[in-house]
Amino acid sequence: MPNNYFRFRQFTLFQDRCAMKVGTDGTLLGAWAQGGPRMLDVGTGTGLIALMMAQRYAQGRVVAIDIDREACQQARENVASSPFADRVQVECCPLQLWEGEAFDAIVSNPPYFDRSLKAPDEHRAAARHTDTLSYGELCRHACRLLSREGRFSVVIPFDYLSRFLAAAQENRLFLSRKCSIKTTPRKQPRRYLLEFAKSEPRQLLQEEGILEVEPNVRSEWYAALTRDFYL
Repeated sequence: MPNNYFRFRQFTLFQDRCAMKVGTDGTLLGAWAQGGPRMLDVGTGTGLIALMMAQRYAQGRVVAIDIDREACQQARENVASSPFADRVQVECCPLQLWEGEAFDAIVSNPPYFDRSLKAPDEHRAAARHTDTLSYGELCRHACRLLSREGRFSVVIPFDYLSRFLAAAQENRLFLSRKCSIKTTPRKQPRRYLLEFAKSEPRQLLQEEGILEVEPNVRSEWYAALTRDFYL
């Protein structure tokens, strides 16, 4: 059974009431995504990515939304006990219904299972499946809420890459940055960090990240990326 909390350098996340626990995907995205003065975290869960972005962008404000009321309440408590409580706002609201000024950065560790066997836990199923927020809807509303020069960043499993890229293209979002993530040097990429813009970039920036050089030994790349967060 996972711990009911996860401790980072500047904040602690309790997660006993959240369907999706703190994991590598969210930590990667929170450390990699581009931010700005006004940021939106879609599907915040514990509040992990919202708090990471608030830590990285000291002048920025974050709106963190989720549809799970228990997760939202726990995220509010995690935010309240952090050093960034005055700059992170947690709201229980579907992305499709969110209205307001444009964001300089939107980040999401989105649901990804599509038409697959669901977990018995309805909250975990909602967090992991695209029934409540398809890739197409996520991209469409990200484009709607993104400022002209803003950036939209996600983390996607390797076998969903083409599906997400197609949804982004359909909604006039252009891939501007891509990071292929391998667990070890000899393995194929298992996930992708993707950044999109509303206008076509002059050049697509591509990189590769490796998590471990051997079991339980972080690579230099991963250690540098997460240096300000992991204990």
